[in-house]
Amino acid sequence: MQTIEFYYDFSSPNAYIAHKLLTGIAKRTDAKLIYKPFLLGGVFKTTNNAAPLVAFREVTGKIDYMRVEMARFLERFEVPLKFNPHFPVNTVNLMRGAVYAQGKHWETAYIDRLFDAMWIEGRNLAESGVVDKVLNDVDAPLDNINNAIQDTEIKSQLADVTQSAVDRGCFGSPTMFVGDEMFFGKDSLSDLEWRLGTQSP
Repeated sequence: MQTIEFYYDFSSPNAYIAHKLLTGIAKRTDAKLIYKPFLLGGVFKTTNNAAPLVAFREVTGKIDYMRVEMARFLERFEVPLKFNPHFPVNTVNLMRGAVYAQGKHWETAYIDRLFDAMWIEGRNLAESGVVDKVLNDVDAPLDNINNAIQDTEIKSQLADVTQSAVDRGCFGSPTMFVGDEMFFGKDSLSDLEWRLGTQSP
């Protein structure tokens, strides 16, 4: 079975959009979707990159066009999105929780719920009390998650995945890999699906 490795951080609206569309792509191409939580801030720091609103703030017309392009993409693919009023949100603990969630039966529910809380409901997920309330809707062990985010091994795993992503050429989010071939950004999703189709038996 082909695999899609998806490097993501809940702080990225484009990663949220990719998350909404990748499940369908995986089903259509009979591929396995593997979620790889990492720290986008760590990637930016290591690669000297920055969020688009920062990187292009001095480019006349660029930010305005990005907003038009985003609205058009959301309309075309029918993805709901509300810009989070608390942005940028510190997601370190959320991503540690995502590392702990890997391979568990509630991993997908954890990811779905937090992406929706961030980019549909506009919740301030930097506050632990808010996160606990959000995850009450999910069949996930809150006490275990809250303990895990303080665990040294979990912290190290998150740092390792972040560095591994950079070592593979990642410089932002969303980044996907099919084998060793990298696909960056929501606009690359059609190319990713095409590639999976060319490799299907």
